[in-house]
Amino acid sequence: MDKYYFSTMASRMRRSEIRELLKLTRQPGTISFGGGLPDPNIFPRKAVEEAAVRAIREQGNLALQYSPTEGEPFMKEEAAAFMTRLGDEISAEEIIVVSSSQQALDLLSKVFIDPGDAVIIERPSYVGALQSFRAFGAEFHGVDIDSEGIIPSALEEKILELRKADKKARFIYLIPDFQNPSGINLSIERRKQVIEIASRHNILIVEDSPYRELRFEGELLPSVRSLDKEGRVIQMKTFSKIFVPGFRIGWLSAPPEVLDKLVMSKQSTDLCTSAFVSMISGYLLKDGHIEKQIEISKEVYVKKCRTMLDALEKYMPELEGLSWSKPEGGMFLWVRLPEYMDTLEMIPDAVEAKVAYVIGSAFYTDGSGKNTMRLNYSYPSHEQIREGIKRLAGIVEKREAARSGAKD
Repeated sequence: MDKYYFSTMASRMRRSEIRELLKLTRQPGTISFGGGLPDPNIFPRKAVEEAAVRAIREQGNLALQYSPTEGEPFMKEEAAAFMTRLGDEISAEEIIVVSSSQQALDLLSKVFIDPGDAVIIERPSYVGALQSFRAFGAEFHGVDIDSEGIIPSALEEKILELRKADKKARFIYLIPDFQNPSGINLSIERRKQVIEIASRHNILIVEDSPYRELRFEGELLPSVRSLDKEGRVIQMKTFSKIFVPGFRIGWLSAPPEVLDKLVMSKQSTDLCTSAFVSMISGYLLKDGHIEKQIEISKEVYVKKCRTMLDALEKYMPELEGLSWSKPEGGMFLWVRLPEYMDTLEMIPDAVEAKVAYVIGSAFYTDGSGKNTMRLNYSYPSHEQIREGIKRLAGIVEKREAARSGAKD
């Protein structure tokens, strides 16, 4: 006899493959390229401390109280001003403050997804979004990406394919800037094409934008939301990548009808996001500390990215089918191994070599990507990056030697 009777939703939940695999690498001396972690050595401790003291001294009664579900007005005003300064004009009334982007994904899933509903995603796509959508019973329909992002012709073909099956996607989920996991940037031409396609077929776009400001090469591209003239783009922002993840705070912008549903959904989830952290965030935005931190992060991450690229060039063997992305921003680099290699099967070798990565198949919903891996360069030191890539290259060489030996 079963002791517990869980809901249908609970039966659809899965543990994060990333977090489960990383447990295997929590041994001393392991170099981790696994998590999407900012560099803690550049956290602005003094600025946060001063803003926290100011929040208590100047707004203590509000900071320590419940806040409106929509978010503290002060925080919303400053978030709107921050986005407007970066070319994404918005008003505070269009924003709801959330406990970072992951809560935004959960709220959107509650509001839009019924079991069996179609959701269009990039192939590959962010595993946290896949977890949330899957829990609510979404049916995934992936569209391939290339060096310029999601392929518009393939997107339209997927929409028409769904129409033939008498289905319509609830939304298109995109990470247009330095996509997680690939690090690829959606080109300006394709941003416009995606909006045109979505408009033609009357489909919403969910723009997940945690990395946009972390561009360290080239010009900042306009957000998908800023190019939208019909109010069909729902945009998610977060402090986790551009400032500090410990705040667990972000915001979501959407048309009024959508915001109303999101507010109701949030009321049954957590009532409101932390007023204290919201007040601190408001002061940090107002005083320009977020922009300062973005500049510091870019300066650090571009150097780490180049160190990883140089190490890959130096240590990886020359194999047909072995390649990697060359990011212009963000935190991740995507490695593609020869088709006959499987990064999940390589995990025991990685544990032995004390190096961690994320298997590429975790970012797919159809079992694809077995020969790919995601590497994070923002967290490890330069020395760790060089040594870690050397260890990874040794694993690849070992696998290739075993394959060649088996052939002989």
